[in-house]
Amino acid sequence: MKIISVVCSRFLILALTLLAGCGGNSSPGTTALSANNVNLIFVVSPDLAYNTPGDIQPDTANLTSQGLNRSLQMASYLKHQVLGERNATRIYTLQPMSHLQTANNYPDMTAITYIQQFAMLNQITLTGAGGYNSPLYTANSFPLNASYADPALGEQALPYQGLEFSATSHNNELLLGTLLYFNNPGFYVFSAPWETINSLMATLKKQYTNLTLPTAYTGSNQVYAISIKSKTATTAASASLVTFNSNLTPLASYPVLPEPVASAACPGPNTTPALFNITATAGATTTGINTNQTMYLIRHAEAHPWSGWDDGNYVAAGQWRALALPNALKGKLNPAPSVVYSIDPAQLYPGSLTIAGNSNFSYVRPSLTVAPYAIANNLPYYLVSQFELFGVTSPADTVQYFFFNPAFSGKTILLAWEHAHFPPIITALLAKYPNPSVKTAPSWPGTDYDTIWRVQLDGSGNLTVDNALCEGIDSASLPVTAPQF
Repeated sequence: MKIISVVCSRFLILALTLLAGCGGNSSPGTTALSANNVNLIFVVSPDLAYNTPGDIQPDTANLTSQGLNRSLQMASYLKHQVLGERNATRIYTLQPMSHLQTANNYPDMTAITYIQQFAMLNQITLTGAGGYNSPLYTANSFPLNASYADPALGEQALPYQGLEFSATSHNNELLLGTLLYFNNPGFYVFSAPWETINSLMATLKKQYTNLTLPTAYTGSNQVYAISIKSKTATTAASASLVTFNSNLTPLASYPVLPEPVASAACPGPNTTPALFNITATAGATTTGINTNQTMYLIRHAEAHPWSGWDDGNYVAAGQWRALALPNALKGKLNPAPSVVYSIDPAQLYPGSLTIAGNSNFSYVRPSLTVAPYAIANNLPYYLVSQFELFGVTSPADTVQYFFFNPAFSGKTILLAWEHAHFPPIITALLAKYPNPSVKTAPSWPGTDYDTIWRVQLDGSGNLTVDNALCEGIDSASLPVTAPQF
């Protein structure tokens, strides 16, 4: 860690020295930032320590409906008033597992949820199937950088790395130094709790000593931007703090979509996917399996507007599904979920190539798909970070984690995951039984975002898996642009 700290400090000093020179100033403002500058835009997400009253649930450490409403409105404010309708250059957000809260160790999902609507108001151009030299496609979506530093590089930060809550590893400083070293004008948006944002701004003040930074938390409506103008042959570089007050007054009730989403029928005898019902009786090989457990398996929201197109996030149509999910599922899940789980969004995903050639993205879409449901129902929300989703042993690891863990006996769980992993998971679970009705689970169609697989273990550990449930949202009718709030 000492070596990393030295490298980080030298890199940051070099970056700031090359970019800066001397001084800076601070000034309030409400006009859009200049696209000619390096604009570091800091959006303060609520946590248990620093929040606007009513924005966060004290028992689950997640956003309230009011907090979600504020995030939806904040997205429009950022896009229209701060960026002046321009596209974001990068969006960085907190690694949720770096900030565990309450005695129950809930991950901080507020920072990533808080900036998701803004991500849907931006666009990215990627390749599709075939990678390099394949056609480019532009979609209403934007990747969120929430990933851990690459262990292969000695835990040092990469340009697509997410933010850590604590600055002890210096990865946040190195990330900031990397951005400043390359000195590419644009809009770099950071979403994190006040303590992390305050630390990032304090890092910049080490060089730009004339910057007058805020001395205390002033609420979730404040947005801070440090706009850096590069030095020229005749002028020194300068850094200015611009403070924006969005003056938002969000409602306390769950967000209402601008228009209702179209409904869809659940699978039937002659539909695709075809109905199935798999059963298996417990035996000697299932010793230790959980009992009285129900799991609902749902896929992430719409993510592929073009064959092979993938940025780790869902696209704008998926935002309609995610926000509609709490109402769509109301009364359909019996018993109702008592806890929500998803994969850690800080895991890297090999998506499609950008024009610049980057194909590494944070795999955020499953967790963000189910976040509104957890918020609307104030349910405990956990992330699975104990194993790698895309690792070879992932199906077996998932079975062991959820179905042979006594902590889940008697529980009803809503699990958001990657759809192609569900059949291998169920197949691995069936392999634990001596004589299941089938040995291999059916595939999950690539175009199907609506079906729900239900997994039930009775009081003896006997297994039933079926796909008779669905969310009831018509994918084909979802708009390709995000809902506006």
